[in-house]
Amino acid sequence: MNFDAYARTGVDLVNAHLDDLDDLRALFPDDNAWMRDEVADRDLAIFRRAQKRLRDVFEYGTSGRDTQAVAELNAMLEAFPVQPRISGHDSSDWHMHVTSRGASVSAEYLAGAAWGLSVWLCEYGSARFGVCADERCGNVYLDTSSNCCRRFCSERCATRSHVAAHRARKRAATESPTLTPVP
Repeated sequence: MNFDAYARTGVDLVNAHLDDLDDLRALFPDDNAWMRDEVADRDLAIFRRAQKRLRDVFEYGTSGRDTQAVAELNAMLEAFPVQPRISGHDSSDWHMHVTSRGASVSAEYLAGAAWGLSVWLCEYGSARFGVCADERCGNVYLDTSSNCCRRFCSERCATRSHVAAHRARKRAATESPTLTPVP
């Protein structure tokens, strides 16, 4: 079972724009095309609530509030229980899923996301849950760096933030009055 892939579904959900059903459908990759086809209007509200709850988990983790992150994930595991099942198309690709087929799209997706993030927290700690340091972004990420030092969700945000800080320092240096020595 690929827990990292399930954890990344939680990241994808938090970072998604969910203005309408088409936005929700865009959340599902091609290997989950059945979810895209079966998602319904009732799922949109469920996904939006879960999106906020998962963002809270990342914010708790980023700020060192492990107890709150654990409590929220436990509540989500209770709301979206894991019911493992073996799935596959033939005898060469058997793999595990977290819910029984026939569960709603929201139940299957959110059970996987909550389970994956819970395993991630137990394995690596909530300090590995990050919120992008670029104030214009706000995306979340899982810190896979070797020394837990990641601050940005992507190289693009890191570069944009560093360039903006450099320009601000240059602007401040040119705007500050030059001190003239007193004779």
